[in-house]
Amino acid sequence: MMDAGSRSVSALNSAGVPATLTPSAVNPTAASPSAPAALTEGQRAAFLTLLTDDDPAIYQLIRGKIIEQGQPARDWLRGHTLSSDPVLRRRAQEIVDYFERGAADNRFLAFCLSRGEDMDLEQAIWLLCQTQYPNINALAYTALFDSYAADLRVRIDFGAPLDRIIGTINHYLFNELGFAGNEAAYYDPDNSYLNRVVDRRTGNPISLCVVYLAVARRLRLPVTGIGMPGHFVCRLQTSKGEVYIDPFRKGKLLTKGDCIKFLINSGHDFHDGFLSPVTPRRILQRICANLHHIYSDLGLAEETTRFQRYIVALSK
Repeated sequence: MMDAGSRSVSALNSAGVPATLTPSAVNPTAASPSAPAALTEGQRAAFLTLLTDDDPAIYQLIRGKIIEQGQPARDWLRGHTLSSDPVLRRRAQEIVDYFERGAADNRFLAFCLSRGEDMDLEQAIWLLCQTQYPNINALAYTALFDSYAADLRVRIDFGAPLDRIIGTINHYLFNELGFAGNEAAYYDPDNSYLNRVVDRRTGNPISLCVVYLAVARRLRLPVTGIGMPGHFVCRLQTSKGEVYIDPFRKGKLLTKGDCIKFLINSGHDFHDGFLSPVTPRRILQRICANLHHIYSDLGLAEETTRFQRYIVALSK
C-alpha cells in the first residue's frame, strides 16, 4: 500500500508535472508563454487528486498548472465545486473564483474606459464589487434598494419641510434597518464593497452615502454626493433650501456653516469646490482610491496594483 507521499508523486507523474518542486514550477507566472496543451482525462483525474493534497506546495503547483489552462479549466472545475469531498469542493471553488474575478476585472475596466462623468453609479459599483466577490447577485441588491424606497414612499410627506423628509429617511435607514458608520474598524476593506455594506449594515462615509443616494434616486429626491477632503456627505437641495446629511453619523443634519467649520478644523482652506456635487465617476474613483490606500497599508501588493489600474482608468 502506498503512503500519502508516494500517492502524491504518482499523481504528479500522471499529471505530467515534475515531482521536484522548483520555484518556476510553483509560480505560474514563470511558466512558458506558449499555450498549454489541453488536459487529458488522466491528467484531469490526477489534478483532482493533487488538489486535495495536504502539502501546500503541491496545491500551489497544481493550482498554477490549472490556471495556465485558462477558461476551459474553469468550466471543467466548476462541476467539482459541488463535490462531496469538502477539500476538493473548497479548492475548486477558490480556483473558479480566481477566474471569475479576472473576468470581473476586465468587465469593470472596460466599463470605466467607456463611460463618462455621469456613468450609472450603481452599475459601476456592483461591477467593482464583483472584482472581489464574483458570485454576488447584483440584481438581488438592486431589488433590496427598490424595497427600501417602496417602504419610504408611503411614509414620506413630500410636501413637508426638508428636515422632516430627511428625518423619515434617517429613521428608516439608521433606526429600523440599523445602518451605521463602522468606527471600530474604519479601514476594513469590506466597508468599501457595497454588497458587504448592505449585508453587515455598516460601512465608511462614502459607501453609506452611496446607500443614501441609491434610495434618494428611487424617491426622485435631488440628493447629491459632496466629497469634502477627509469626509463624504450628502446634500438635499431644493427651492425650499438645502440641508447636508452625514450618513456615517446616522444621518446627522448639517448646515453649510457646519461643513465649512469641519474643513477649517481639518486644516483646509475653504473654497466652494469642496462643497460642490461630485459626479458618479469621481465618487467611484474616490472609492477605488480608498481601497488602494487600504490595501497598500495592509501590504497586499496584488490588490494595490489592481486598484492602481482602476484609478488610472478612471482618470482618463
